[in-house]
Amino acid sequence: MKATHSVLIVDDDHPHRTMLRTLLTGWGYRVSDADDGATAIEMVHERAFDLILMDIRMIKVSGIEALAEIKTYNPAIPVIIMTAYSSVETAVDALKKGAYDYLTKPLDFDELRLAMERAMEHSRLKEE
Repeated sequence: MKATHSVLIVDDDHPHRTMLRTLLTGWGYRVSDADDGATAIEMVHERAFDLILMDIRMIKVSGIEALAEIKTYNPAIPVIIMTAYSSVETAVDALKKGAYDYLTKPLDFDELRLAMERAMEHSRLKEE
């Protein structure tokens, strides 16, 4: 079932992106990745994703800016925000702009897996 789920990882930290790609592929997801928010926005316009994992701090277009743009284009895509620079303000801002969840780095892989499964189940129920 999971192999049919497509996940977009958006993070300008190449080693972190590679680690997530390996982890999620091992869990059975189809994975694409982008190194900044602008690329992620383009990719969402080109094809459908079941879930997006997005870092907040990126050089060109931040995760918050990309989140707002992606949600305007397709509000149904669940976006899980990841950040090493957690604050109440950024969490509230991300959730207000439509993020499904907000996780802090270093990621707890069990928490990540659970958040991803809940997000996709939530999307599936909304479609029904």
